[in-house]
Amino acid sequence: MKKQVFFSLTLCLLAAKVFAQTKVVIPTASDKPNRYQQEQIDRKYGMFIHFGINTFHDQEWTDGSKPTSSYAPTTIDAKQWVSTAKAAGMKYIILVSKHHDGFCLWDSKYTNYDVANSANKTNVVEALAKECRKQGIRLGLYYSLWDRKQNGNVNDRKADRAYNTYMLNQLTELLDMTKKYTDIVELWLDGGWEKENYRWPAQEIYTLVKSKAPQCQVGINWTIGSPENADKHVVQPKDQQNLFPIRYFPSDFRLGDPYLPGTPDPKLFTAQGNIYYMPFETTVVLGERWFYNTTDKKYKTLAELEDIYRTATAQDNILILNVGPNREGRIKETDVALLLQLKEKLKL
Repeated sequence: MKKQVFFSLTLCLLAAKVFAQTKVVIPTASDKPNRYQQEQIDRKYGMFIHFGINTFHDQEWTDGSKPTSSYAPTTIDAKQWVSTAKAAGMKYIILVSKHHDGFCLWDSKYTNYDVANSANKTNVVEALAKECRKQGIRLGLYYSLWDRKQNGNVNDRKADRAYNTYMLNQLTELLDMTKKYTDIVELWLDGGWEKENYRWPAQEIYTLVKSKAPQCQVGINWTIGSPENADKHVVQPKDQQNLFPIRYFPSDFRLGDPYLPGTPDPKLFTAQGNIYYMPFETTVVLGERWFYNTTDKKYKTLAELEDIYRTATAQDNILILNVGPNREGRIKETDVALLLQLKEKLKL
């Protein structure tokens, strides 16, 4: 069996040794965007793609118990995904590589809960990376910290070390895989609220990413805390103020989906006694569901989407609009049409 059981003391010690020998990387304190932050701001508008085992169950958050056999797309039309984003005037795509359920859209040697053990074994991450290179669009990845399959009991602190090693190993897989085809520009991390902020290996993740992909911007959902409690959940964008603490440090940009930034939008936040510039990325779904769902019938109007775009991309901020490819592995034609109509309205 090619998959290996990795929750062992030997592997944890080995991984700890490797990461201990890696030079720690933190952002440079500044009140202005650095080179890669400015590139992210300039990208301005992208596509979020939620696709996975949830697509086949009409659910947003499954718990890791759905069988891999239930993931059964007819095809994976990565060419259509990318061509749609380009035609809509978007500059990049962020793919959900692993959601809270733990199901992986690539062949991971650290788990059997992945596409390699499903009805359609296409490595979706690799297929999309290849297509992004071919069509000339940038690629980012979403990865859920919270994993209900591998780390379902989040109250078990003794399991943190082994699970953190698991995450770092998988992120290494993703970074090594994608760099064969394209330079990944964003890592969108989610689910941190399920544990206290200090229990997540934010520093190790940041150092790993920057050592392999310096241009990759790292963000963890619900990035900002409050002056009274740096780990407060939630502090909405409209309530954030300059010099509020960074909840998950190090990070390069702020997230708090699906909310829009405040006006004025603060940009300067604090960690370890320093001030850091951090733009905000808004994530919004076209309808009501992130994943394809047969009950998702209520869509935002063009006027609503235009207003969202104008608000989200003002003040040197960024917008990603979410689509959920259907069970045939394609973006619905109605979604494609809406995105193209929006492009015309925005005159992109």
